[in-house]
Amino acid sequence: MENATRKKLAAVAREKAQKPFHGYIEGKESNIAPIIKYFPKWNLRDADKLWCAAFVYYCCVEAGFVIPYRPDECVTCNLAGCVGWEEYAIGDRRIEYHKRDEKFLPEAGDIVLFDRVFIGQEHDHIGIILGVKDGGIITAEGNTFSDNISRVLHRPIDDHIRAYIRIPDGYRY
Repeated sequence: MENATRKKLAAVAREKAQKPFHGYIEGKESNIAPIIKYFPKWNLRDADKLWCAAFVYYCCVEAGFVIPYRPDECVTCNLAGCVGWEEYAIGDRRIEYHKRDEKFLPEAGDIVLFDRVFIGQEHDHIGIILGVKDGGIITAEGNTFSDNISRVLHRPIDDHIRAYIRIPDGYRY
């Protein structure tokens, strides 16, 4: 198996976001089953409108990163939750975790945690950075806004960014 890289993660995330995946919308059946299959206690109804972090996990696995859906570092929840991603990144010293106010330059393949962009709370959204452009970041995200669809977006680098996570190339839990 080829080693996973952040470059590959960005490419996979772009492709998957542009599919697009969607929950139950406009009378259409959900197509997020491939994303939530990694989370054994979830079904399509339970995951509907809550799958942004699961999308990030799915992209990581598709890019070749070997990460359990609930690493030991996850205290509160598994990697279907934004809080789980933060706990995991802080707890595993091989992974870089950078708060927004640190001097850190995000790159393609990094993960971005958001506050107050989806439901007005901390840890409420997450995405994968595809690039940095025009003073902002280009991201691949699942369950964007409140419309339950994956897509590629341009987001400003502002107070909504909580932190960045950088998984090293070739990472295996």
